[in-house]
Amino acid sequence: MEELIDVLNEDGTKTGEVVTRREVHEKGLWHRIVVIAILDKEGHLLMQQRSKHVKTNPEKWDISAAGQTSIEAAIREVKEEVGLKIEQEELMYITTYSEPTRKQGEIIDNQLYDFYVVIKPKIDMENVKMQENEVENVKLCNLEEVKDKLENKMVVEREVVYQTLIKYLK
Repeated sequence: MEELIDVLNEDGTKTGEVVTRREVHEKGLWHRIVVIAILDKEGHLLMQQRSKHVKTNPEKWDISAAGQTSIEAAIREVKEEVGLKIEQEELMYITTYSEPTRKQGEIIDNQLYDFYVVIKPKIDMENVKMQENEVENVKLCNLEEVKDKLENKMVVEREVVYQTLIKYLK
């Protein structure tokens, strides 16, 4: 069954309408995305390369992202996409923001982003389990590697997120 998503007004309030992921993108309906940056205490960022089979931003590097409600989606998606367990208490809320409408082929994105950071004492890459249909590769990146990926446009466009993360990684 296709994932169901709450439709929002532009200000982030729920409309009461719930539609499929396909429909939300076909119609360009506003919906919530949760972006989670997982860092270790050494200043490395866990990045994942999107699968070449996904419809948006294939093979671009990203941090964990999900739909639905912020906290529940953050915890579930990190577990599903990279196999790491995070607790609600670990999520540090950073900001909520939106970006201008983006079109990628037939997909129209109108998204509100809730951005969280999680800092783990250590990220054991042996415990990272990739969700094969979503994630191609994972890597712990230091500040220079993150900057390089940004400069070479190898990441999903999330300007607000990466400006904040550069500050955390310094």
